[in-house]
Parts: sequence; structure tokens; C-alpha cells
Amino acid sequence: MTLTIHLNGKAQAVAADPETPLLYVLRDELGLNGAKYGCGLGQCGACTVQLDGKAIFSCITPVGAVGDRAVRTVEGLGSLDHMSPLQQAFLDEQAAQCGYCIAGMLMRAQALLDVNPHPGEAEIRSHMQPNLCRCGTHMRILRAIRRVAGQSGKGAAA
Repeated sequence: MTLTIHLNGKAQAVAADPETPLLYVLRDELGLNGAKYGCGLGQCGACTVQLDGKAIFSCITPVGAVGDRAVRTVEGLGSLDHMSPLQQAFLDEQAAQCGYCIAGMLMRAQALLDVNPHPGEAEIRSHMQPNLCRCGTHMRILRAIRRVAGQSGKGAAA
């Protein structure tokens, strides 16, 4: 079946069963490898993308459920030549160790910053809680988000 999804600002035709997880369509059909397969159960966040600006687990979201809503992946945030402020902050804070979780972390963090450009520490931590980093770089990830949110880091747990 051919479906049309709105991906990173462009209409994209995909040939997929409507029950196919969005993650598989992104990676296998469209060649967008930013979102990763982690657990397949929506429990780790490695597959996080945005759907109409909200962070979702693409491993448990059927492509048929996307409808006319906008899908945004890490490939839609920026590029090596033109990084988004959040991507640059992740680089500056050396927030990636193995890098497996980073695309999901970026997408979840960007969803928060798009709604609230200056979230407080508790809001950042609460919002980021569903995404896991197996390497333990959570503190660097939080510093990167605070940097973009305009927080100096004073009073926040490093």
C-alpha cells in the first residue's frame, strides 16, 4: 500500500503496510538512520522522533497512524555544516559517548524547547526521563539542554 507522510517538511510517498512501525519505514524504506532500534517496546527512546512537534516512540507507532501529521527526524534538525543550536550544544558538551541514544535525545529535547524555550531544571529532567543513555552521559545531555535553554547551570545538578 502506498501512503504519504509529511517528513521533515516534504511530502514523501512510502510503500508500506499501515501497521508497519514508523521506525522501520524511516530506516528501511527512506534510508534515514538517525532514529535507532533499541528495545522495540517504546521503553528506551532510541527511536524518538517528533509527530506534530511531540516526541514519540517510532518503534511502536504504526505508519498508518501518522496520517497528515508532520514527522520530524534528527535529519530534519540540521546538518554537519549547519547544526541547530541544540546539536551544537550537544557537541560542545560532548554529550555523546557511543552515540546510539543521541538522535532520540535530541528529538525529545527539541520538542520541549520548541514549546518552552526556557524550561527549568525540573521540567527538563521530567521531559527527558523516558529516554535512556546506556553510557551514562545524562549529565552532559542535561548540560547541553540547559545551555540552549539559557541556563547558566548554577543551582542545577551538573
